[in-house]
Amino acid sequence: MRHRHLVSLHASHLETLASWFPDAWSCRRWGGPAFRYPFTMRSFREDLQLDEITSRGLLGESGELLGFGQYYARWGHCHLARLAVASDRRGEGLGARLIQLLAREGGKALATEACSLFVFPDNPARRLYRRLGFVETRPPANAWTDRPDILYMTVELERLEEAVGD
Repeated sequence: MRHRHLVSLHASHLETLASWFPDAWSCRRWGGPAFRYPFTMRSFREDLQLDEITSRGLLGESGELLGFGQYYARWGHCHLARLAVASDRRGEGLGARLIQLLAREGGKALATEACSLFVFPDNPARRLYRRLGFVETRPPANAWTDRPDILYMTVELERLEEAVGD
């Protein structure tokens, strides 16, 4: 897995990423309730906020997009968002690698020792997050996410590194 690395997205990667979300339900569940669907490549790029939020693609040996994620500062954490792995590559450890690399880069860039993310309770990725050391935590009282259908999870970067290894 050492050959897999994070990069900024190119236009071809963006088209691949967009193809992973074939309907409004999957698009909004991944991208958020304001994410437009059907989308154009322009609206997809705008809704991803690529110019405002650090966005990275996980590439394979041949330069193919295997995963995607974003990070930004939120409540003192490196907040991970819009995490996705190509459906035909799930079960290969790519999700753990994607999270590890995003957390390393984001933790350093944002000078923080912890990561956070939001997840729906029925999302299968929740098992991965738990395995990586994420725990369900109450978000700040004024958070828009103070709703029962979204969970807020956090992990110390040191714990995450121990769980993933290298």
